[in-house]
Amino acid sequence: MNAKNDRAAWLKGPSAHCAVPPQTQTHPRRFVLLGAPGVGKGTQAELLSERLGACQLSTGDVFRAAKSTDECERSPAINRALEAMSKGELVTDETVLAMIKERTACLRCGGGFLLDGFPRTVAQAEALGELLARENIQLDAVLSYELPLETIVARLSGRRTCDKCKAVYHVQSKPPKVEGVCDACGGKLIQREDDRAESVKVRMAAYASSTAPLADYYRKKDLLVSIPAEGSPEAIYQRTEKLLEARL
Repeated sequence: MNAKNDRAAWLKGPSAHCAVPPQTQTHPRRFVLLGAPGVGKGTQAELLSERLGACQLSTGDVFRAAKSTDECERSPAINRALEAMSKGELVTDETVLAMIKERTACLRCGGGFLLDGFPRTVAQAEALGELLARENIQLDAVLSYELPLETIVARLSGRRTCDKCKAVYHVQSKPPKVEGVCDACGGKLIQREDDRAESVKVRMAAYASSTAPLADYYRKKDLLVSIPAEGSPEAIYQRTEKLLEARL
C-alpha cells in the first residue's frame, strides 16, 4: 500500500474520499493477488503498490476497519458480513460481491489496483469478471505466490506474538533480544493456536481445496502468473517484475 494513500473510499465505502488518491498512471496495472497465509503476499502487495502506484484493495482491511465504526455508518452488506463473522460463519459470495459493488469507483481508480482477498472462489471470480466487463476494466494478471507446504509450516509455526502489544516475532528470522520477551513492551511472547504446526496444516489444506479451482479458472483464461515465493522480499519482487515484463 502506498503510505501516502489512506484508501478511505475503499475502507469506508463510496461516500468517503481518499485524502491523497494514487497518481493516475498512463498504463494503470490491475492485478488480483493469490497466496496462502505465510507466503509473504502482504509484503509483495506493499512493494507493488509503492513501485507501480497501484492501490492495494484488501477485503480483509475493509472488514477490520468496519469493526471499529458505528453500526449506523456501515452499509447493509458490511453489517451482514460482520454478523456472519461474529457467528464463525463464512461470508457468502453474495454479501462479499455486494461489498465490492459498493466500491466500484476504486476499481476504476486511475492508479490501478491490487485486489487482495477477493475473489476466493470460482463463483466470486465469475461475478468479478462480469462486474469488470460492465465497467470496461480488464485485469492484467492474477499473481499467485506459491511455497511448498513444509516451508509455510516452518514460517507460521515459528511465529511468536506479544500478548500485550501484539508485536510479531519469529524464532529464526526475527527473534526477540530476550527469548520469550517482547522488545517493545516487555510482554510475554506466545504462539497463537492457529500458528501451531498441526493447525497450519489444516488451514493450508482448506486453502488448497478452495484455491485450486480458482487457479485453474484463471489459468484457462491465460491470466495466472505463478511466482515462487522463496527468498527475500526484494528477490521475490524482482522475480515478480521479470515474470510480468515477459507477459505484459
